[in-house]
Amino acid sequence: MHPRNLHTNSSYNFKQLALVNPDLEPFIVQNSHTNGLTINFSNPKAVIALNKALLIHHYQLKNWELPQGFLCPPIPSRVDYIHHVSDLLTKENQQVKGLDIGVGANAIYTILGVQVYGWEMVGCDINLQSVHAAQQNIDFTPSLAEKVTIIHQTDNANIFKGIIQPNDYFHFTMCNPPFYSSEEDASKNASQKLKNLGKGASELNFGGQHSELWCNGGEVLFLKRMIKQSADFKTQVGYFTSLVSRKENLPKLEKQLKKLKANYTIIPMEHGNKKTRLIAWSFMKSFKY
Repeated sequence: MHPRNLHTNSSYNFKQLALVNPDLEPFIVQNSHTNGLTINFSNPKAVIALNKALLIHHYQLKNWELPQGFLCPPIPSRVDYIHHVSDLLTKENQQVKGLDIGVGANAIYTILGVQVYGWEMVGCDINLQSVHAAQQNIDFTPSLAEKVTIIHQTDNANIFKGIIQPNDYFHFTMCNPPFYSSEEDASKNASQKLKNLGKGASELNFGGQHSELWCNGGEVLFLKRMIKQSADFKTQVGYFTSLVSRKENLPKLEKQLKKLKANYTIIPMEHGNKKTRLIAWSFMKSFKY
């Protein structure tokens, strides 16, 4: 994990977390392997209760709610992304403004950007229910509401157009793109995860709506489209960034970036047994990382 990540210690103080979110208490059980405390991480309600406790305890939120069936993000890995973006930015005394593409109902990157670094954030999403839920999560904490704007992207064909206005400048954009190419692909992957956990394949423990989990062409085509469209906003964004779940997608993305003569870097990220990576690109000559 990033050295500034508060969650480098993989164990949670469940008793302390339950004090700030009593809803977590019923899910805490004895860990038969360590004799410590844990929760059933295959239970979506338990994971949501844990996330809420982490956000209240570590990131000073007043409240955080997630509608049933929406993507529930792991906080430690999400804040890692935020720290790596911070490393990209110059350390000038300026108010940083970021754009979260696909903010989701959880609004997690937007929330962490403000609460960790005091950035001004704009979050956008094509799912109107996600937009409403994200706005509610922002409004729970007045200090967030002062620095966050949530926008509905009404055109599925566009990623930046309609969101970035002519006079806007964003120091960075970020995105956790849809991983899968279809609902069948997402369900198959979830079933394998639950099988590995020894659970019945009845539901996604991390949740997720259509727009959050899959799109035509999956991750690689979504990101190729993002890269292509980013060229139209090269003077209005310092760094474009995104998570890349599948390592085998990188060569196609690098080819697209080279074609557009963009500078780029790939930053490895590791959380427990999970390995992922962050791709960042820019059309600035003074590209830094």
